Amino acid sequence: MKKLALLALGFGMLALSACGKAAESPHAESSHAGHSSHASNGDLREITASADQLPAFLDGQTDSVRLAYQAAGALGDTLQWIPCYCGCGSSAGHRSNLNCFVNETRADGSVEWDDHGTRCGVCVQIVLQTAQLKQQGKSDLEIRKYIDSHYQSGFADPTDTPLPAA
Repeated sequence: MKKLALLALGFGMLALSACGKAAESPHAESSHAGHSSHASNGDLREITASADQLPAFLDGQTDSVRLAYQAAGALGDTLQWIPCYCGCGSSAGHRSNLNCFVNETRADGSVEWDDHGTRCGVCVQIVLQTAQLKQQGKSDLEIRKYIDSHYQSGFADPTDTPLPAA
């Protein structure tokens, strides 16, 4: 719940700040696991010690992109059920909106981030809408139904994402 409260505060700050302004990196003084690589599709991946530690590739990104990565780190249990409608299912092999931001969360808590979300407004919109709906108390299934209905026309085919339990 603490992470959701922080996300709500972040949404409020984002609404008050100028969109597109790059924020200072919260991890500039922190240590990273230090491993970066490229996926077969060309996406940059970076490992950090936890979801609370954002990847260095977010340096210079907009506030909304940084907030989207924070949301993805906090809401992996929900985002695994939310499809993405940018076409990344076929182009990058993603299975949900989570994969646009997080490739893998490991047993030790470290996170392998994916930079796909830094280049995709649809991915960012979906994760931020998911965070807002979660903050409003919506269930994973309610969020999934909203995202599916909102993006079913005019967007690419969705990722092959299973439905959450009712």
